[in-house]
Parts: sequence; C-alpha cells; structure tokens
Amino acid sequence: MPPRRLPRVARRLAAAAVGLAASATPILAQSPSIALDPAVSPPEMAATAIPDGQIERAVAALDGMARQVMETSGLPGLAVAVSAHGRTVYARGFGVRRVGEPAAVDGDTVFQVASLSKSITGTIIARQVGRGIVAWDTPVARHLPWFALSDPWVTARVTVGDLMAHRSGLADHAGDDLEELGFDRRTVLERLRFHPLAPFRTSHFYTNMGPTLAAEAVAAASGTDWESLADEALFRPLGMTTASMRFADFQARPNRAPGHMKIDGRFQPLRQRMPDVQAAAGGVSASANDMARWMAMVLDNGRFDGRTVVEPAALLPAVTAQMVPGQTHAATARPGLAGFGFNVGSGASGRTTLSHSGAFYLGTGTTYIMIPSARTGIVVLSNGSPTGAVEGLAMSFAELVQYGQVTRDWQDAYGRMMAPMLAPVGELAGKAPPTAPRPAQPLAAYAGRYASDYFGPLTIDARDAALTLTIGPAAATYRLRHWDGDRFVFPLLNENAPEGTRSIVDFGRGPAGAMETAVVEFWNASGLGTFRRTP
Repeated sequence: MPPRRLPRVARRLAAAAVGLAASATPILAQSPSIALDPAVSPPEMAATAIPDGQIERAVAALDGMARQVMETSGLPGLAVAVSAHGRTVYARGFGVRRVGEPAAVDGDTVFQVASLSKSITGTIIARQVGRGIVAWDTPVARHLPWFALSDPWVTARVTVGDLMAHRSGLADHAGDDLEELGFDRRTVLERLRFHPLAPFRTSHFYTNMGPTLAAEAVAAASGTDWESLADEALFRPLGMTTASMRFADFQARPNRAPGHMKIDGRFQPLRQRMPDVQAAAGGVSASANDMARWMAMVLDNGRFDGRTVVEPAALLPAVTAQMVPGQTHAATARPGLAGFGFNVGSGASGRTTLSHSGAFYLGTGTTYIMIPSARTGIVVLSNGSPTGAVEGLAMSFAELVQYGQVTRDWQDAYGRMMAPMLAPVGELAGKAPPTAPRPAQPLAAYAGRYASDYFGPLTIDARDAALTLTIGPAAATYRLRHWDGDRFVFPLLNENAPEGTRSIVDFGRGPAGAMETAVVEFWNASGLGTFRRTP
C-alpha cells in the first residue's frame, strides 16, 4: 500500500490561522493615525485611519459579540481579553468552566492555549537572543549533541530559526504520532531522524516537534530546562501568575477550564489533552488576563511597565516574515507569511497583523490577533474543540478597530473553512464494508510481534475470535475488524483522529505464504507505518 498523507486537525488550523493575516512590515509602536502620517515609510502606510474613540467602541461591542458567539457555537466557555496602548482594557469570561457544573469562566480562568504556545516560545527565545545566549541562526546541533535528522548535512546546519519558521524539511506534524502513543519528549525528538526530509529552507511544513527541538536547544544553551526557562525569562517578569508550560500546573489551578470535545453535536468533557511532550509548541496554559500582558509587551517592542523584557532587535525577527508557507489558493488572495512562532500578514486595510490559532481536537480552540500600528490586540480562549468561533470573534473585533464595522459573518466563514478539517480521517472513513469480502486467514496466522525502527514494537493478539493491536509505551490497544482478505480496520478517536476516523491494517505475506508485514494506514503518512514480523 503506498504511503498516504492523512490530514491533521492542527495542520489545517495552522493554515486557517495564516488566513487571518498576510504581509509583513516591522512591528512599530506608531500612532493609530498612521495612515495620515506622511513621515512613515511606504510599506507602513495603511489605507484607512483609525479615528479617536474607535478602539473604545470596538471594546464596548465585545460583550454582545461574545454572547452571540456563545449562543451560535454552543461553546461551554469563553474568555476574551484586549490589550491597547500598553494596558489591559478588557478581560471577561462567558459560560462555564465545565459542562454540568455552575463555576463560571472569568478573566482569570486558566485555559490550555494550544499552538498559541509557539508565539510565546518565539518570545522566550527572542529574550535569550537579546542576551547573547543564542542567535536565531544558531545550529541546534551545537547544543544538542544527540540530535540528528535523516540528512547529516541538514543536521549540521538546521538552526533555531529554521525550526521556528517550519522550514527544516521535516514532514507535516512529524513526531506527533509518537507523542500520541506515549513516547517521551527525548525519544520523539531522537526518532525524527527516521523521517524523510523535504528540501531544506525552501519547503514549509507545520510541525510541533520543530519548535520543541528549538526550545530544547535554547534551554540547553541556557543551562536549564525549557519549562524553568519560560518561568524565569517571561512569565515572572510579566507577572503572568497563572501561566505555565507544565500540564501539572494547569491541573492544579482551581480556576481552570478543562477541554470539551464536540461529539454528536454536543460539547462533552471526555478526555483531557496532556501536551508536556511538545510544551514549547502546545503546552502553555494561561488566563486571558495573563495573555493580555504578553500581548502588551509584544506590541510595545519588548517593553512592559516601562522596562525592557525582550530586546527589540531580538524580537523583530520573530514578528516579521521569515518564510512563505506556500502558494495561496487564488491570485486575488493576500499571501500569509511566517515569522519565528508568529503568523505575519495584513488585512484589507493594509495594516500589518500578528496572529496564530491554537486547537486541540480534545477540547481547546484559541486565537489572537495583534495590530501593531494600533498597538491593540485581542486574545480569545475557549474550552471546546475548534469550530471557527474564536477566530470569528477575533476577526470581527479587528475589523471594528480598523473600519468601525464588521464586513461579514466571520464566524460562519471560519466555520465553513474548518468543517472539512474535522472530518473523519482514512481511506475507508464513512464507507460500508464490502458485501462479499474475501475470507481472512485463521486469526492465529496474523498474531505475533511486529516492529519498525520508528514506532518500535507492535503486537497483534488473537483472542476471543478477534484480533487486537497494541502499540507504544501507553499500550494503546485497538480491536481490529475484518474488512476484506488480509485487510482489517480499527476506529480511532484522539488528538489527531476526529470522530469517525478508521485506519486500515494491511497484512502482507512473505515468499512462504506466512504473514511478514503489517502496514498501518494512520501511521504511514511519511512511509514509516510498515511493521515487520520479529521472532
């Protein structure tokens, strides 16, 4: 069976997040009337001015817009914060922390922010760049002697910046499958060497393990672990008292909002995402109030409360374009660009925006949009799997700031964009079994131990007239259903597999007719899903 590239929720959400923004100019603390200022450079000019009072009117409209989003989306809870001109001007919660319980969300409720973590990581690395501990062009192998990719030439040259801009050549979401199966961070990062590489620095594939590798190198150069560095470099200096890179800290917060999956049209608190393996890419938890403090610092070129937290010259590369993610879908579409952990772009007004979305299918949807020329940003956090609701609210606010009106139903627009992203995965998803399948061999013929260098051992057991597949340190076990001949299928429901996903397992025979291989569709996106029988 040829390798299949299976879609991933987070990959497509990343593409949607890039759609929030498109173009690049340096982050500058300019007057909101920049469009009328003849002294600014041509690339900084905006098509429309922001009149006095327009930002305040946009903030005043947020209560009504957030309540409408809650009603139309069915989200359990939502927290929204706005930073403008260096201070938090709005922070409010809506709905409940957990379905079936009365505790309400407020501005201090802690959410998992998912991939917004990448922007925070970019900020932390910028702080270390400003202190001369690393540079954006520092090769990660300099500080991680165990690190290797499949190409030794790339191994020696891939830099912190390459990994943060997703231009290392690593495959889309490389390593996420190992994390899902319970492998620890070091093992996942070491096994990236088995992934084939796309062209270095000319291809863009969104990953979680790329930024995680960059963060590990920066932490090693700093003489500490990544989680402690985040506390010391950013969270404590900004007074982000609820923020952490550790899942245990999130679990310990009394005022926290656990995740809810949307199953059969209803949000339900079924499973909690534990993202410690990719802490730098998706492991931050924080309140809306604390995220507003971080936005204020970014929007003031690294300064907060009158002091420099991150050197402006070190922050600038993170928030400006470093990579073109890919071809736009139409000649009329503005391109989206990638910084180091930030999406960099522009809206119809011509104003530069910084943005990123975050999502856990297990129950988190988050986003932020910052408009540097207006020194204004909004962050929206939710405890429900992604539906486009948070992006719609953020974009509606951004339009009110820039134009004084909302030009379209953004929640509907992003909802339609994201609907295919949450569709079941797999060649056989939604298909009926064959009416006259070829018979399988006796189940004992398939049973045994198989292995791959990347995934390690896989065990097929024949018990109670059925086959089961067990894999990984978490001993994830799946019941196989016969489909046709030597083909079986099993259902999945996890962070990378939306409801209704089914994976094929194709068993292959050797010259003597005995089963020698098992190819698992769901884990074969990079051609690594072939398991060979072992003694």
